[in-house]
Amino acid sequence: MARRTLSGAVALTAAALVMTPTTANASPPGTKDVTAVLFEWNYASVARECTSTLGPAGYGYVQVSPPAEHIQGSQWWTSYQPVSYKIAGRLGDRTAFKNMIDTCHAAGLKVVVDTVINHMSAGSGTGTGGSTYTKYDYPGLYSYPDFDDCTSPVTNYQDRWNVQHCELVGLADLDTGEEYVRKTIAGYMNDLLSLGADGFRIDAAKHIPAEDLANIKSRLTNPSAYWKQEVIYGANEAVQPSEYTGNGDVQEFRYAYDLKRVFNSEKLAYLTNFGEGWGYLSSSVAGVFVDNHDTERNGSTLNYKDGANYTLANVFMLAWPYGAPDINSGYEWSDADAGPPGNGQVNACWQDGWKCQHAWPEIKSMVAFRNATRGQAVSDWWDDGSNAIGFGRGSKGYVAINHESSSLTRTYQTSLPAGTYCNVQNDTTVAVNSSGQFTATLGSNTALAIYVGKSTC
Repeated sequence: MARRTLSGAVALTAAALVMTPTTANASPPGTKDVTAVLFEWNYASVARECTSTLGPAGYGYVQVSPPAEHIQGSQWWTSYQPVSYKIAGRLGDRTAFKNMIDTCHAAGLKVVVDTVINHMSAGSGTGTGGSTYTKYDYPGLYSYPDFDDCTSPVTNYQDRWNVQHCELVGLADLDTGEEYVRKTIAGYMNDLLSLGADGFRIDAAKHIPAEDLANIKSRLTNPSAYWKQEVIYGANEAVQPSEYTGNGDVQEFRYAYDLKRVFNSEKLAYLTNFGEGWGYLSSSVAGVFVDNHDTERNGSTLNYKDGANYTLANVFMLAWPYGAPDINSGYEWSDADAGPPGNGQVNACWQDGWKCQHAWPEIKSMVAFRNATRGQAVSDWWDDGSNAIGFGRGSKGYVAINHESSSLTRTYQTSLPAGTYCNVQNDTTVAVNSSGQFTATLGSNTALAIYVGKSTC
């Protein structure tokens, strides 16, 4: 969750998180660990995309924006101010939500639901589903005693109590230490599970004590449902991401921050030990991303406006065996508060402002690469000391990235079997000889990716 205050009724900014397995196992369970985060897509559009693109590309998960009834308004962040737990937000009703889950399941995907359980709203009015509310009163759901005693904003990230009991950007903070609140939140999540949800992104998890989340999780009908928790790292802060790994995956924000710095102003050669070697969480419980809906707007990470740097960073993330990757797929914006085009209706990718990063050929093709190389360690690393790198994934795949300002021709050493391979980055063929070598020319800011099982383009 971002830490900015918006004008008017305070708006919640929620950073997209990575899923977390209850068993704290290698990222999402199963053999396909890439999530397409279809930010603010309505549920009918998500369903269609699962069938047409995500399933065939090999994505394992789709993450959808919060389904609960929320405050009215056109801004994206209204979705993060719930006023009831009815499925009645702008993106679709209960029927559309259920149909989306069934359709995505049929396409081979699991569904993760962005879940807002730290807080309610910051004002009063009538919600998107017709419910009336005030900041501390949600008839039939919560009343004043269900909120934390601190009714002032979070101001001090060195103070655990302040972070976890006061109000994130002025939003009414639920007292998750209370039996009734825990039971009610679990009831909402169990309702989502009953409709087929496979997991949850826990919005603003940093502002909820880890033990409270563990208690809520224990009440689920499927306590092993996948979890990814939004816990933004801050040096020397009182609340740290590592506290939450017992509940499931935790989003590793440092990964995204560092990729921005490396791709913008440092050297790709530095990435040779990227991940745990940089002090991050264990790969088995880390959710990673190049950007999410908060960070693309607040400038802390790369975003779609960064051109080749952004595309190549996503290629690298999908090729590199650390954490469970999220591909952020949103829409163009100049006003950082602006809500989704057409209230979330996506008629076609790359129209009406929808960016569809999950379907960019350079990114989409790497999902199958990741699936094919799963479980293989990094091998045959090469770099030029600066911004050209190459590395293998054991005997299953090889990737080269040229982030230099001019083209590069060289012979690469791999551990691949001899044969002809398709470079899925541009649909050209690559011949690997009996010594595991191939020669290729990469233009500036382009990549190459080959893997066993993909011999023709």
